[in-house]
Amino acid sequence: MSLGKQIRLSRLFNPKSGRIFVVAFDHGINRGVLPGIEDIGAKLATVVNAGVEAVTLNKGIASKLFPPHAGKVSLIMKASGFSPFHKSYDVLFADVEEAVRLGADAISVGVIIGDERQPEMLKGLGMISKEAQSMGMPLVAHIYPAGNLIPENERYSAEHISYCARVGAELGVDIVKTWYTGSPESFAKVVEACPTYVVVAGGPKMESTMDLLKMTYDAVSAGASGVTYGRNVWQHDDIPGVISAVKAVIHKEKTPEEAAKMIIKGPEE
Repeated sequence: MSLGKQIRLSRLFNPKSGRIFVVAFDHGINRGVLPGIEDIGAKLATVVNAGVEAVTLNKGIASKLFPPHAGKVSLIMKASGFSPFHKSYDVLFADVEEAVRLGADAISVGVIIGDERQPEMLKGLGMISKEAQSMGMPLVAHIYPAGNLIPENERYSAEHISYCARVGAELGVDIVKTWYTGSPESFAKVVEACPTYVVVAGGPKMESTMDLLKMTYDAVSAGASGVTYGRNVWQHDDIPGVISAVKAVIHKEKTPEEAAKMIIKGPEE
């Protein structure tokens, strides 16, 4: 591993727990202007001030809104995305050179497994992996079995999620972000099959904060190296509170019940 990658990875992970809590703000392309990020600059500031390890931003938002937060939090630059009109195809629209120029500590790429265009997306991930390796840039991959070739009722199976994680490791990814399988026992199989860092995605806003904390606790207990949440953080009524609670679970191994005491309000309905 190059010195540059070692330095960047050390900034991404909490030095005491060795885990990571990322808040993603890359939804504008993927899902549109969702409630909670209409004023993305204000929400970004709230999240950064609450103290997470990193934020994920597309390059345009990063260049305009990240400068005041440089040195306070790591930047992960998103280099691909899907859209409401092609939900199972992540297209590349940025590269490692841009991530370096923005001062990012990592670049992230999405891949949808089980889509007819999976080979094209894997080719793109492989090329970004080559560039990232040559420039000492950590690579994050958001890999989900969400293609139409996989039945919806099978998408959270340990078999498919393990395949997603392993694909990332096989292509040189440093941190694989994927779905939680629903139980610590099944997710432990995912972690076992992936010889690199695995973090859990939050997905749609959950019905309760306790559900979020329990998933976080179970995932970390199963060997996850952290989480990447978006809507479950910036759509919450008490953003600093939910961040503190998730951090307590990830970094201090508090139970969901202990961590929940840090939250003033529940999530917005």
